[in-house]
Amino acid sequence: MPAKNRLKIGIFFGGPSREREISFAGGRTVYDNLDKSLFEAIPIFIDSRRNLIKLDWQYIYKGTIRDFYPPVKFLPDSPNHFQIYAESLGVINHEEQIAIAQSVGEPVQWAQLSEMIDFAFLALHGVFGEDGQIQGILDGLQIPYSGSGVLASAIGMDKAIQKRLMKDAGFAAPNIEIIERKAWIEGNPQLIFDNAIKTIGFPIVIRPANQGSSIGVAILNESLDLQLFVDKVNQAFFIQIIEASLWQSMSKEQRVSAIQQITDIRDGIGFPLELDGKKIDHPESLLTYLNEQSDRDPSRQFSLQSYLTENQVILESFIHGKEFSCIVIRKEDGSVIALPPTEIIKGKEVFDYRSKYLPGLSRKETPIHLPDADIENIRFEVEKLFVHFGFNTYARIDGFINDQGLIYLNDPNTTSGMLPSSFFFHQAAEIGLNPSRFLTYIIRISMQERMNTELERHGLEQKLAKLDASILTEEKIGYEKLKIAVILGGYSFERHISVESGRNIYEKLSSSSKYEPIPVFLLGNENGHELYQIPINLLLKDNADDIRDKILDFKLHPIIEKIKVACKDITEKYAAKSAIFEPKLLSYEALADLCDGVFIALHGRPGEDGTVQRKLDALGVPYNGSGYAASQITINKFDTLQILKENGFKVAEQHLLSRSDFKDNPATSLDWIEQTFGYPFVAKPVDDGCSSAVKVIRNRETLTNYLWALFRDTTMLTEDSRAALKLHPKEEFPAKDQVLLESLISSEGASHFLEITGGLLTSYVGKDLVYEMFEPSEALAEGEILSMEEKFLAGEGQNITPARFALDDDGYKRIAAQVKGDLERAAKILGVEGYARIDAFVRIFPDLNAETVIIEVNSLPGMTPATCIFHQTAINGYKPYEFIDRILDFGKQKMDRQLRAISSN
Repeated sequence: MPAKNRLKIGIFFGGPSREREISFAGGRTVYDNLDKSLFEAIPIFIDSRRNLIKLDWQYIYKGTIRDFYPPVKFLPDSPNHFQIYAESLGVINHEEQIAIAQSVGEPVQWAQLSEMIDFAFLALHGVFGEDGQIQGILDGLQIPYSGSGVLASAIGMDKAIQKRLMKDAGFAAPNIEIIERKAWIEGNPQLIFDNAIKTIGFPIVIRPANQGSSIGVAILNESLDLQLFVDKVNQAFFIQIIEASLWQSMSKEQRVSAIQQITDIRDGIGFPLELDGKKIDHPESLLTYLNEQSDRDPSRQFSLQSYLTENQVILESFIHGKEFSCIVIRKEDGSVIALPPTEIIKGKEVFDYRSKYLPGLSRKETPIHLPDADIENIRFEVEKLFVHFGFNTYARIDGFINDQGLIYLNDPNTTSGMLPSSFFFHQAAEIGLNPSRFLTYIIRISMQERMNTELERHGLEQKLAKLDASILTEEKIGYEKLKIAVILGGYSFERHISVESGRNIYEKLSSSSKYEPIPVFLLGNENGHELYQIPINLLLKDNADDIRDKILDFKLHPIIEKIKVACKDITEKYAAKSAIFEPKLLSYEALADLCDGVFIALHGRPGEDGTVQRKLDALGVPYNGSGYAASQITINKFDTLQILKENGFKVAEQHLLSRSDFKDNPATSLDWIEQTFGYPFVAKPVDDGCSSAVKVIRNRETLTNYLWALFRDTTMLTEDSRAALKLHPKEEFPAKDQVLLESLISSEGASHFLEITGGLLTSYVGKDLVYEMFEPSEALAEGEILSMEEKFLAGEGQNITPARFALDDDGYKRIAAQVKGDLERAAKILGVEGYARIDAFVRIFPDLNAETVIIEVNSLPGMTPATCIFHQTAINGYKPYEFIDRILDFGKQKMDRQLRAISSN
């Protein structure tokens, strides 16, 4: 589509709310998935002071907002390296705010928006996102936007108002009590608790009135512990009490860790905060104040109250039943239809932030596992509430259904998370719409909604007609696209991250005008595997196990088939014509006939070990990454480092211990390990990544528990072992035949010591293979090992790109050249091609000489949306799609060369 015919879509994300990181990640998803032939995406970042910034595209692919904003040069000194948001800069004038904004993009005034964009796509959450504030501003500017209008948004935000209106309208509702902030602070907690027990009973659900993503939510089971109740209500009001005596008993490290927890706007109270009538903006200031005041009066108590606060907290009775979430959409004919409701499968725990957004920790069933009549009743109720509240375009409505079939709708939302596997995309996929095409539908129907609900017409008819014409033209013209099979899943402990990587690749390719991606799922075990082409609804399931189960027991559900028929007018206009609706078993030969190339998005075995590559080589199918020989080496951390050691690299001391050797004589093995390594040292699987079962061992008890767990004969790990190893709920721990023991890499007298990860890309220049080394990222870990959460959970980890090798440019260039040279030499020694990620520690000495100690080499690095390799490629000018395109182009060139060499022989 010619650029002049494309609508300019402003994507609004970030904002001041506690959910800003999910908004940031969702905005990136929308930016990547907008159909590039129909739309021009314009990223509009809203900072926590409500400033608008047309964000430079490089920053969209940072892992968290704090990775780029505020920019490093504007950060105050922080000896403890606290991560902060812009509000922790304190009071700064308008000129300073403009200067900060200019460091990451172009500051935008509200009055300028009408000239910049045709439509506002709101990927915002919480305050100034889904509460009607920004909707009112956009109405005043006569800019159409996605979702509901002002009144419906305000209702959708305020859970206390929702519950009153729903009860008045006859919707089933749990018993509730509302606590006002002033009454809580000045009142008698015992009386409030006693009243809650009397009117609500146990369990008691405690929730803030205006927060999403389960932030501040707690469940109080049967307990008369007043202090526990006070703590949970304070948590919902974002108030934290600290005893000075407890603070004094903490070590320096424990105090810093406590401040980090307070700083977190999801689990803590965040900054700025009020203490003793003073406003405290920065974590360092709070640390200093607590230290000083606790020394003065060890008997006192500190009451920290966040400025990101709540005025009401809701207490409600716990609903026993199945939990669900359902997307409701408006159709072009004005009618409303509920998509198939999804069951949230969990135990007694809260469906919290971590469970919602970390791959592999939640399970969802679509449609909910109930008789058809109950499913239809849920759909009827959510459609009725959608209409009752006057929602527009779409909504996500959550609820419960108990054993008697009574339906409780407890959380109507006028917006939804926009992550790849969110309910928003997940349920649209059930009727055959991939994320790119569903976004097109949402933009189009939002324009129609604005046109139908506004009292003042201002050219929306022309914009709507223009979009309809573009959709029709695109469908008529069509594109001869290259078909790329994206292979994801597998059976390793990295399979869930593989699904995230594969989905991201699929989405980047599906919104392009060059490629048509085909999702292919690999399942099996170490004895063999199979390939299945899967429909889009399976691709967007929560995790690899969910996809696997659906493939092995695939059924066409009558409710979904009924909804498909009802949505036929939508799918005929918006769905891809090549869409399939059930999984299809593929041989490698059939795969070769189906596609022009393959993107292997697998992690661990098979995939990173060369198994898939060897089969594709035999069929002449181009693919991404290294070939069989290099993959066979890099999958094994022991072989990789031993080869590098033989070639002059300094590496950790290593030893492989087998299951049989350990079990034949456990005591002797433990003694030998202690004598050889001493404590602490690192234990890890030799061929798993994603921080799977990587642990710093500090004593014999931990070592014993670790080895018996890793070498267990059962599939499941006992609860005692899980507790001893301090595993998170649902965190997997592999069973292996070998364990890799490594000395703990330390600074060894270096003046600066850091953990880094560096990416690379190869290309052909004539006959030569050329390596392009990216600027390495510095990986920051809150614990001893960089966790899976820090690597993959939106807003959790922090990577600094480029790494902080030196304070000045000349020093940085000198050290970076050494490090990148070491990484390139390692890649060449190992025969790595295409692209890769190399993890290492770097010791920097006073003379600026650097020593690179390589940890591992990933021949198929993670390609999740926020992975730091995209931060690195951005510095070299590649958007993620362009990087993926270069990877695929290289794979084709490499295969063409191999085939020519074979034919010439």
